Amino acid sequence: MQPTPQQTSELKKSCINCGAELRYAPGTTELKCEYCGYTQDIPPALNAFQELELNNYLSELGAQSHSEQITMLHCKNCGANQHVEENYKSLHCVYCTMPLVVEDAYKDDWILPGAVLPFQLDQKKAHQIFKKWVDGLWWAPNKLKKASLDPQHTKGLYAPFWTFDAQLYAKYTGQRGEYYYVTKTVGSGKNRRTVQERRTRWYPAAGTVSGFVDDTLIKASEQKTGVIPKKVALWDLKKLETFQSGFLAGFVTEKYTIPLKDGHLEATNEARNIAERWARRDIGGDTQRVSSISMKLSEEKFKHILLPVYISAYQFKGKRYNFFVNGQSGIISGQRPYSFWKIFFFVLFSIAILGTIIYFLNQ
Repeated sequence: MQPTPQQTSELKKSCINCGAELRYAPGTTELKCEYCGYTQDIPPALNAFQELELNNYLSELGAQSHSEQITMLHCKNCGANQHVEENYKSLHCVYCTMPLVVEDAYKDDWILPGAVLPFQLDQKKAHQIFKKWVDGLWWAPNKLKKASLDPQHTKGLYAPFWTFDAQLYAKYTGQRGEYYYVTKTVGSGKNRRTVQERRTRWYPAAGTVSGFVDDTLIKASEQKTGVIPKKVALWDLKKLETFQSGFLAGFVTEKYTIPLKDGHLEATNEARNIAERWARRDIGGDTQRVSSISMKLSEEKFKHILLPVYISAYQFKGKRYNFFVNGQSGIISGQRPYSFWKIFFFVLFSIAILGTIIYFLNQ
């Protein structure tokens, strides 16, 4: 029987003692009340998460068997689609801080996540990492450092991704290069000397490669700005848990905006890159050329997964800056503004010091 929305993503989680919101406690399998300290276990999943047959979804057959409706708010400024739980009274977009109007909430279908990587860092720890990073920035505006003192600017988000699995088989043609060296005389007179010059002999090569391509990770959302940096977008997918709505409690969940078919196209391109790397390894030698490659993917499966990241958005002189903290590892990266006046006065100070030194040296 297909779960109803109230059984999955939008189950309201209230404390049985005081009625306050229960939130997922990062690094645990518990929901916790921040007011009275009551905790509640997130029940273990009955089944391990599963990959779904890709072809069924691409042809729209069986797509409803693992889908549901979810309440969403669309940010008109940056385009992010964010899941809103019942207890939200007001909300700002995690990417651009623009207000979201709760009355604009709408129901939308989505492919139910197959797995989630729970947060391992709480907001306090993520904010400490962010503040330490900001404090270490040279030439940062004072307003940025003041903004970093407010934990409300650091918000936890589950970002959507696709993962794809497939059996890969490819035929290739190319060339194997083997290095050899010849002795040459260069220069003249006293500068005359011999050197070893490297050259390459090329031999024709052809063959087949095959293997399993596991968990090709493809982002499933795209905004005008606020893209999660590659440095931050590194998660240990071996720690994925079967999707349980309890892990989402207290966090914002973003809905995918990149369709499954587009994600599959990107994953296929990545599989082609993998096939070429396998072909080069198969060719061997010192260097390789791949002239052609014919690839076939079979037994294709996919998962919709949610991965944790903290985001802090900051406006400075009409421009938005985003800072990101990986919710599993704590890795941080982001854009930053520079203070014109700090740089300007430093340059003036440096010129004054240099002028003073030159003055005394000339006395």
